[in-house]
Parts: sequence; structure tokens; C-alpha cells
Amino acid sequence: MAKARVLVVDDSVVIRRVVTEELSADPGIEVVGSAANGQIALAKLTQVNPDLVILDVEMPVLDGLATLAAIRKSHPRLPVIMFSSLTERGASETLDALALGATDYFAKPAGAGGIEESRRVIREELAPAIRALCTAKPAPTIVAPKKAEFALPRTGRIEAVVIGVSTGGPNALADIFAALPGDLPVPILIVQHMPPMFTRLLAERLTANSRVPVEEATTGTVIRPGRALIAPGNFHFTVARDNSQVRAILNQDPPENSCRPAVDPLFRSAAKVYGAGALAVVLTGMGQDGLRGCESIRAAGGPVVVQDEATSVVWGMPGFVARAGLADRVVPLALVANEIVRRIRAGSGAP
Repeated sequence: MAKARVLVVDDSVVIRRVVTEELSADPGIEVVGSAANGQIALAKLTQVNPDLVILDVEMPVLDGLATLAAIRKSHPRLPVIMFSSLTERGASETLDALALGATDYFAKPAGAGGIEESRRVIREELAPAIRALCTAKPAPTIVAPKKAEFALPRTGRIEAVVIGVSTGGPNALADIFAALPGDLPVPILIVQHMPPMFTRLLAERLTANSRVPVEEATTGTVIRPGRALIAPGNFHFTVARDNSQVRAILNQDPPENSCRPAVDPLFRSAAKVYGAGALAVVLTGMGQDGLRGCESIRAAGGPVVVQDEATSVVWGMPGFVARAGLADRVVPLALVANEIVRRIRAGSGAP
């Protein structure tokens, strides 16, 4: 199998060296070049012909956003991973980059031990993402739902929508929320794999372009119809019933599926609280987070909808659910909002 060819672009000599060393140690990856700024990177694109570009955000001469815009004009399908600082500015510019067409992002650890933590992130998170984005996979076989194991009806009233998403998620969520009506009679609860600070900024951006307000969840927040809550970075997000109300509960239990927040804890808690009234939606993302949670929701009688492979940046999370036979429907991103609204209205008896 051919190695993934990577171009590393960062103005820091130390970061370029660390990224190159760690990625070169991976048998499935070859670093074919490096550049200290975007101008040099654009010149090298046609020389080294990479399969993927790792791009810093803040650089002299030509910064990451301008470089990304130029790459998208000349190489619209070339995967680009942003490697940005874990700061307010870095987080904001990373979300700008994702909106411009960046494929994924990773945050550079800062402070004491930053270099060693960066090495760990590169080995354990960045390298697998590169392999996933550069490896062509055969078309998956879609399996019919396991009716014998999940015999409860899934056509009743929807009480809450729970969404799990990772790689490619900010843009997918932006498309969905822009299409949702403002009179949504149920709450939306979201887990997007993101570090602290990024999730708050994402919530603000979604709110600015949606009729459904989105905010970070906090422990004790009452779950209300017509509003969306997103798990804050580094906290699992669950729900629990408190007399007649349902409240958000955050915790820092160990990561699940190497993630915190993880989708599975939210989905499991939604299955307990809402039963067949929980509608699970699994969108683009690496790995299989959400698979076990979907099993819980299906066992409780709730429906499961997943994004299709063609419109997913990575068909990992939705693909695992679909191949396990847990998905009631597999739909393209452009139809996800319609599918959510259709199921809510069908359960309420609305036309």
C-alpha cells in the first residue's frame, strides 16, 4: 500500500522538525516536503505533489487562511489539516479555516511540556487522521436494521434530537442548523469532538446563522425545546431527569473511544431519559464513537439517522452505525435537516 505523502507548512523550525520526525516514524506516512510560510508551500505543491497538507494558521509572508484559499482554487479536493495554537485567536481562525474548506484541524498543545504533548498528539491523533483521509476504502455494505434485536416501534413522538459528529462537523452542523425552522418543538443536544474554547466559538457561530440558538452546556442547565446545547471541550455531556425537567450533567470521567467529550455517554443517557423519544443523528467523523450509544437508543425504540458516505468528510462514525444495521435511514447532508423535521412532525401529528 502506498504511503500518504504529506507536506508540512509551519513557520516554527521546531514544530516542522517535530511533525516531520513523528510522522516519518509512521510506516504509512512519508513527509515529502516542508515550508516555512504559505508562499513557499504554494510553490512546492506542484513540485512534491502531496496527498495531504498540514498547515499552520499564523505565519509570516502568507498566513494559513490565505494559503488555504489559494490551495482550494488550485487543488479543491486536496485534504488540508490545520495545526493551530490552542488560543482564542487560534480557535477562531481555525473555525474560519474550516469554513474556507479545511478538512480537519488539530490544536498545538502549549505551556510546560508542550513539545512532548505535541509529539503525542501527532502520533496518536494526527497520524491516524492522515491515514484515514488518504486511504481509499472500498464501498461499504449497508446492512438492514436488526429487527429481531430491536423490535420496539420507532414511529412515535420525538422528544429530543441527539447529534454526534467529529471530522468535518463544524461545516456539517452549520448546513443543518441553517436549514432548521425556528419553531422546533424539541431540544437538540450535540457532541462535536473539539477542545475547550473551540466549542464555545462554534456555538456562537452556529447561533449567528441559525433560527435555533446554540450554547455550551453547563451542569444543571434545563433542557428546553427550540434550543440546542453542545458539549464543552474536555467534558462528557449527559442528561438526567429532575422531577418534571431534564437537565444537562457534565463530567470528566475517563475518555471513551479516546474522546472527551464522547458521543456514547450522551446517547446512552438520552436513551434512559427519553426512551423511544430520542432521535439519534450521526454525522461525518473518524472512528466509531456513537456506535454503542446508537445500540442503546435502538434498544429503547428510538430511531437512528446517519449521514451518507458521499457527503461525509470521513465515513467512520456514520459508517460503523450503518454497517451494524442500526440506521433507520442513511441520507446525504443536504437532507439531514429535512429528515429531522419530518420525523419530529410525523411523531407530533403535525402536517
